[in-house]
Amino acid sequence: MLTVVVLLPVLVAGALLVLPVSDRAALRAWVGAAAVDLALVVWMWVNFDPGTGARGIVDGIAYETNVQWIPTVDASYHVGVDGLSLPLIALTAVLFLATAVWSLREDRRPRRYAALFLFLQTASLGTFAALDLILFFVFFDLSIVGMYFVIAGWGHGNNRRSALKFFLYTFVGSLALLVGFIGLFLGGEERTFDMVRLAANPPLEDSPLLGGLVLLAIGLGLAVKTPLFPFHTWLPDAHTDAPAAGSAILAGVLLKLGTYGFVRIAMPMLPGAWQRWAMVAVVIGVISVLWGAFVALAQRDAKRMIAYTSVNHMGYVILGLGAAGLVAADEQARTIATVGALVQMVSHGLLTGALFLLAGVLWTRGRTYDFSRWGGLARPAPLFAAAFAVAAFGSLGLPGFSSFIAEFQIFTGTLRAAPVAGVIAVTGILVTAGLFLLAVQRLLTGPTLLNAPESGQAGGDGEDEFGVDEAGVPAAIGAVGHAGHTAGGHRHPDGPRLSGGRDDSSTSGHDGAHQTHGGGAAHHDGHPAEHRGHDGHPSGDSTAGAMDHPTGPSPHGGHTEDHNTHTAPVETADDRPRPDRDQDLTASDAGPATDPVDQDLPVGPSGPGGGPPRPADFPDLFGREGAAILPLLVLSVAVGLLPRFLLDVVEPAAAALVSLVSR
Repeated sequence: MLTVVVLLPVLVAGALLVLPVSDRAALRAWVGAAAVDLALVVWMWVNFDPGTGARGIVDGIAYETNVQWIPTVDASYHVGVDGLSLPLIALTAVLFLATAVWSLREDRRPRRYAALFLFLQTASLGTFAALDLILFFVFFDLSIVGMYFVIAGWGHGNNRRSALKFFLYTFVGSLALLVGFIGLFLGGEERTFDMVRLAANPPLEDSPLLGGLVLLAIGLGLAVKTPLFPFHTWLPDAHTDAPAAGSAILAGVLLKLGTYGFVRIAMPMLPGAWQRWAMVAVVIGVISVLWGAFVALAQRDAKRMIAYTSVNHMGYVILGLGAAGLVAADEQARTIATVGALVQMVSHGLLTGALFLLAGVLWTRGRTYDFSRWGGLARPAPLFAAAFAVAAFGSLGLPGFSSFIAEFQIFTGTLRAAPVAGVIAVTGILVTAGLFLLAVQRLLTGPTLLNAPESGQAGGDGEDEFGVDEAGVPAAIGAVGHAGHTAGGHRHPDGPRLSGGRDDSSTSGHDGAHQTHGGGAAHHDGHPAEHRGHDGHPSGDSTAGAMDHPTGPSPHGGHTEDHNTHTAPVETADDRPRPDRDQDLTASDAGPATDPVDQDLPVGPSGPGGGPPRPADFPDLFGREGAAILPLLVLSVAVGLLPRFLLDVVEPAAAALVSLVSR
């Protein structure tokens, strides 16, 4: 059964690439495969017997398959699940289904996009299910390759540079990991890569120096992947320039490959070394907690802020796991900290995955994540506002959410094992609460501000720490109205695209594009020939909407109409050649001139002069967006209110891990 769960996605991916299926059928097949995989995982969960007491890692392995693969080094296709891996396999299945639903309207090479995510799903599931070090390494590296192509092929901004940075960092980390695996193989009494046997009979216990060096190699490889301070610098760029679905998988699943490696490999196979260096892990965890929180607080870009909170939350995980190695403390406290760390992995995946998808909503509506460009979104988009507020409050550890169950146990166990570190780390919660409350305030409250131009206020004396000149907000709104919009105003989608709040072309060019469409929004009695549809007739009602038109189907012909084909072309940053992009690789330069994601925008009245239709306002969550995001939030609340179904699976494995570390 477990092998079917692991290999089903990649088999469907191969079929999508080989068979002559339509793009829409490929996307639906992706959703279907992810749904079947999740159903199989649910069946596995229901029939899994976690046992009582300390059970897992070396015993109590369920759904096990062991087939010899490379006999000369005793490497095998050995997979199975216990209380450590089953929750993360379930998280992986949930998040990949959510991203499949989110991507149903993807128009940029959808067959390859679906196949790539299905390949990535198999790589992730295989890493969590692997019980052989070589098999673990193979799946681990395949996940790096898959995410590289997701960012490079379907990202935006400096996506090629960010993808390369991600690949180089994590691949170098994986090489250090491989060196550590070879050290485990050579240091054991029996030459094997089997995880169960290595955990039952730890190598290098009689050689503290070699054991410490092997732990250092493994720890470096996993710290880059997690990521922990100071190996986190690849993370913000990768997240900012990745597509929304890619960011959700990167944060929700791939970061857990690093923390999972600590509990599956480093701690049980090198217990003596982990005990000796546990306080170092605690210190690194505390630094990551504080560094991630304070740097996130300083961000002007919503997506970069969410990315840095991942460093903060993964710091809590390492803090709890480090406390598990402080054997001077009582075993119950260390077990509680370990349970909290395992729950935090699941909680972070659910909540941060939802936050990155919500950030993707901002990008599809206005091509920017800059806090200063948005405001008062609770009025035009109450569902979006409610979902963002729930995800933000959940991430800051509010009772009733999964994060509270995780962090409460981490601090309970850590304060007993390392009280000073625990007290310092608590301040991270205060900073995290502040940054999420600021994000809620800036995006959802105040006067409605819909992708307003910067109006030259960047770098002004009146800026706060997020670069927002409060005195300039009314002027920004006025500038939007002057550009030819009704209340709220949005830039034309064919105009400059924005990444991380940086305008890729001048404001004058932006305004000029709107003047081409007929000047002000008040009078559109005439329909010049240059604003007529392809059939020669006026494009429809001349009443201007509150946002610019999508690139979606025209109400007359069902085809996509490029507005600039009927007016003087306006050269933008996306139209000019850029050395940091490969036009054959990146999806942003392939296919239609505008991003097909905008085809989701509801069609409003025609633009000025009878031009193509515009959406009426900042649209609230669409059906597929809500179907992808809301279940993640519901699951977080379910874990927060009814944690027993998760804790019953996790607690025996956590007790077994602490028992093995205490040897």
